[in-house]
Amino acid sequence: MKNFDLISFATADELAQAVASAWLDEIEAANRAGKTHCVALSGGRIARKFFAAVADQARTRTVAFGRVQFFWADERCVPPDDPESNFYLAKERLFGPLKIGDAQIHRIHGEDSPEAAAKAASTEIVQIAPSNDAGQPVLDIIFLGMGEDGHVASLFPGESDVLILDKVIYRAVKNSPKPPPNRVTLGYTTITAAKQVCVLVSGAGKETALRESLNSKGRTPLARVTQFRTHMKIFSDFPLV
Repeated sequence: MKNFDLISFATADELAQAVASAWLDEIEAANRAGKTHCVALSGGRIARKFFAAVADQARTRTVAFGRVQFFWADERCVPPDDPESNFYLAKERLFGPLKIGDAQIHRIHGEDSPEAAAKAASTEIVQIAPSNDAGQPVLDIIFLGMGEDGHVASLFPGESDVLILDKVIYRAVKNSPKPPPNRVTLGYTTITAAKQVCVLVSGAGKETALRESLNSKGRTPLARVTQFRTHMKIFSDFPLV
């Protein structure tokens, strides 16, 4: 039995609008239950459309974000005002338009060394998100993109099993195959621990990587995540035939 749902849309805009609507439903459910909602965001091209869709729909639906705590799946080691920063993208497209309070935003300090930033982010997230018996934070939802090589967050192909099985929450990434070279990323174990994982796959040239990632013997980072989890949702703006 497959452990993922693959949902395809005709365009990136349709994908972004649908995922935004589903996430706002989750936030409203948490609000009704009086619970904190912990989320980890990612960057990438589709994130621009996704964040804008969330902001537009949230204003129309008057969704309250006061219970949402924001973390990141990964961050590039650049200052927070750098256009390459995943935090900066969320600030411009999501936090600013919705006037999200600073106390709810737990950015990774990319201006610091990757080791220091990873340690600080790991310490902060376990102070806010609930943890499981293994000491892993259990986020309500993690949003991931996928690159042409099947990478997610800043987890790239070719890593050793030691790194893949490492239980550290956030870890430093050096010499990334994509610039900038230094990054901080959630590890596989933390991604596996989340209640929900949603992967937004958008753009031409990703069909081969997605097909391999959905193979039970696939070796891409997304394949690893899929194999480690009992269930996840994958959204694409192209049919996989």
